[in-house]
Amino acid sequence: MSKPSANPFFETDFSKFADMSKMMGDFKMPGVNMEAMMSCQRKNMEACVAVSQAAFEAMQAMARRQAEWMRQSFEEATGLMNATMAAETPEEKVIRHAEMSKAAVDKCMANAREIAETMARTNSQAMETMSNRMSESLDELRDMVRNGKVAA
Repeated sequence: MSKPSANPFFETDFSKFADMSKMMGDFKMPGVNMEAMMSCQRKNMEACVAVSQAAFEAMQAMARRQAEWMRQSFEEATGLMNATMAAETPEEKVIRHAEMSKAAVDKCMANAREIAETMARTNSQAMETMSNRMSESLDELRDMVRNGKVAA
């Protein structure tokens, strides 16, 4: 059998890159204060983490809500089927079935509306957070240049 070729990517210890401030502390670039730049980037990453956390929590809440809807739907369907079967005439069964179907469609549409509103709210909050951070980041860069802090 042939020996797999050595790939330096797989041999790299990425734990050494965990503390970027240490790594970048030794990096010198003429005219740039790396500590100030790293502070700005750290804030950017914190904003990304906050948005990701909020999105994850929203998805968890939606999954719990959908599970609750499924449980309720099964309970309601069982009760409505029993009520439909208890009807004495075929016409009455058809009427109850139609009422049951209309109620199910109405509830489904309300649930879909709730999902859409939750997603829209979550997306709006994420965009606001990222927009605010981008604006702050550009303000920080402008202030660094004005105050001469970009230079080392």
